[in-house]
Amino acid sequence: MLNTISPAARRDSDIALAADIIDACVHCGICLSHCPTYQVRHEENDSPRGRIFLMKDMYEKGGAPDARTVLHLDRCLTCLACEAICPSGVEYSKLIGPGRAYVASHFRRPPVQAAIRRMLVLLLARPRLFRTALEAGRLGRPLRALLSGPVRAMLDKVPAAPLPPPSPVDRPQVFPAQGPRRMRVALLNGCVQTVLDTAINEATIRLLRRHGVEVVVARGAGCCGALAEHMGDEAPALKRARANIAAWLREADGPHGLDAVVINASGCGNSVKAYGHALRNDPAWAPRAARISAMTLDISEIMDRIGLMKPVVAPGLRVVYHAACSLQHAQRVTRQPKSLLQAAGFTVLDVPEGYLCCGSAGTYNMLQPGIAEELKRRKVAAIRSVDGQVAASGNIGCITHLAADAGLPFVHTVQLLDWATGGPRPDGLPETASNSL
Repeated sequence: MLNTISPAARRDSDIALAADIIDACVHCGICLSHCPTYQVRHEENDSPRGRIFLMKDMYEKGGAPDARTVLHLDRCLTCLACEAICPSGVEYSKLIGPGRAYVASHFRRPPVQAAIRRMLVLLLARPRLFRTALEAGRLGRPLRALLSGPVRAMLDKVPAAPLPPPSPVDRPQVFPAQGPRRMRVALLNGCVQTVLDTAINEATIRLLRRHGVEVVVARGAGCCGALAEHMGDEAPALKRARANIAAWLREADGPHGLDAVVINASGCGNSVKAYGHALRNDPAWAPRAARISAMTLDISEIMDRIGLMKPVVAPGLRVVYHAACSLQHAQRVTRQPKSLLQAAGFTVLDVPEGYLCCGSAGTYNMLQPGIAEELKRRKVAAIRSVDGQVAASGNIGCITHLAADAGLPFVHTVQLLDWATGGPRPDGLPETASNSL
């Protein structure tokens, strides 16, 4: 797809890279079959190919993009199913992020829309503020029927049940390995996950320790920056990236070292693995960012390398495995979670149309509730169509988006692995499932 982006515009390294990526697109349309927004709306501009054309036009013209371009870029879930299937190797992930950053710096959004986006960046990255906002939101839930759009969607996402109290495992500390130490890793405990479901980090730490891994929750590490990045807000995203890199390298270069950075929320994992690219033009941070990205692993990747110990219970459950887009498309981690579940004694069932996004996508289900709800209905129907007893995924966003409607318990993959190897049974699982070996 030839472009006429000017040499002056190409002095911006992101636009220069975008020009090369745009040229690589041959306009074949194979991506349309896997694009969730195209499947829902059947509109060219809501497909990867259409968005590439819009970004090409945006960079060629320069200046402020029009509202139509912004609308269709906003509607992209960044699920990267298009990139995973593209026969030409178009790196859409390196196109859509800078494209949104360009929009953020050149386009003036309506005041209410801009305020909502700023509020989400502020709240979601700060667990204490997020917890306070959710508690306040519970008071406002009865009024949500009177509202519409993102405000209604935000209240819909407020959990009806009381939030779990903050977990002591999420404070900076070191958890020694049980038995001989095989590895030493830093765990990103995250922001949203530490408020919505504290059991995930607790299960992760138990599982790793049981397998001879010392786990560090590093002081100074926190939000990965992905939520701000997805909205084109580069400054807070890069600020969080630098803080995390600094915190983990203090451990890596300390007396005890560090073998890996472990992520158990795949949306965060995708962001951290891309730190090297995001900071490639910063001479002070580029080598450090690349180093952290190279040592980052999803929890399923590190457990696959270590090898799961012999299960101590025979769970005998049929698990519907929902592959998060950020894991299967962005990180290309597909085999490990299912292999681990099978090794733990579960029967693993695939979801029909498993490549299609569920509609969560960070803040997408609040900013684009119409499309998100349609994708959720489609995903829930697919999950219900197989004869499962429990659903599992590797991403907190997918779990919270789908759990209430899935019709069966929905947990993180690591919680099932922890249970099978000696941890507590996750809440809501069938009582008849556990049999000691």
